[in-house]
Amino acid sequence: MNASFIMKMLEAFEPPFDMSQYVDDDVHAHPSILHDHSHMDCTHSSERGDCSIIAISRSNLSLDEQHDSPKEYTKRHEPSRETDNNKGGEDHMAGCSQPVGNMGMSQGAGIACNGDKNTGAAAYFQDKDVSASSAIENVALRHCTASSLKLNVPPIDVDKVRCIVRNIVRDWGDEGQKERDECYKPILEELNRLFPNRSDQRPPSCLVPGAGLGRLALDISSLGFVSQGNEFSYYMLICSNFILNHTQEANEWSIYPWIHSNCNSLSDNDQLRPVSFPDIHPSSAGITEGFSMCAGDFVEVYSEESQESAWDAVVTCFFLDTAHNIVEYIEIISKVLKDGGVWINLGPLLYHFADSYGPDDDMSIELSLEDVKKVAYHYGFTMEVRVSALNLFF
Repeated sequence: MNASFIMKMLEAFEPPFDMSQYVDDDVHAHPSILHDHSHMDCTHSSERGDCSIIAISRSNLSLDEQHDSPKEYTKRHEPSRETDNNKGGEDHMAGCSQPVGNMGMSQGAGIACNGDKNTGAAAYFQDKDVSASSAIENVALRHCTASSLKLNVPPIDVDKVRCIVRNIVRDWGDEGQKERDECYKPILEELNRLFPNRSDQRPPSCLVPGAGLGRLALDISSLGFVSQGNEFSYYMLICSNFILNHTQEANEWSIYPWIHSNCNSLSDNDQLRPVSFPDIHPSSAGITEGFSMCAGDFVEVYSEESQESAWDAVVTCFFLDTAHNIVEYIEIISKVLKDGGVWINLGPLLYHFADSYGPDDDMSIELSLEDVKKVAYHYGFTMEVRVSALNLFF
């Protein structure tokens, strides 16, 4: 059943470039296509550590220094005391040419959901230089049906697919509602408080980096925001594309998310229990016109000049600690926000690239919460709201 669903996802996915060049007898030859970092993992809260929710605007900060417990913040954005120069001379692999509304991709891929309840959501991918070949011919059939390739799938990729299956339950299953209430509900309530008078003619815009499977971005759109999710992981993008754009009704699909795990089961029936999803029909969720998903690296996409002062709000949920350089993340968030804009953050500081000591290992800058706040102050943020004692169980 899980394999059948995964094949349907692959058949529905149209990559933004011809991936057949990466399909050969040695899948290890092109690890950059197969391995990426994702903001969502499958660990439990005891392993993830304490979490923070932040809502920020750019002005003066006055806050409590209890950085040992989970927190919620609201920050508003005032003009930065310093003018920071954009990085120059970089080749941007992916980018969104427009932040809201009609989303065109200058380089990269996008998934757009039509905001009209009576029409199906539409997915599209566009690339500047190369046209996409058939996903079925180049990826799904050649990569998934060739017996030689089946034997060469790296274990890490199998593990990522299993993780995606479990993340479906978290974001789109009834069983994940409690977890979504713990993480997403405080963010949605804060957005409601900060933007009480939203206009249908000119709705506020909200960027959601590290959008994962797209549920939080969709929920924000349903509140009346022009919401754009940004995601780097192809695993997440393939799955979110399928759920957002190819679902005809609620609970249309069923998977067995626990069948691959022998741990922590009360009975054999628990391991074999199916889960139906999505719990809502995305196209009928009352989404605001302009809802979209943008594929690409957050730093490269949103460092573009066109993204400066483009967003009324930025929401980061379990995202900050995916950074190689968290200072760079905060700088970009500061630049893309309009004056008086709001940054809301929830999540721990369990840096994904920590404890890398070899000369060839990824760079990782690992700041304490106290230092993160100092960096935020430097870029003109003011702490407004902080909520402690969040109890998160994943």
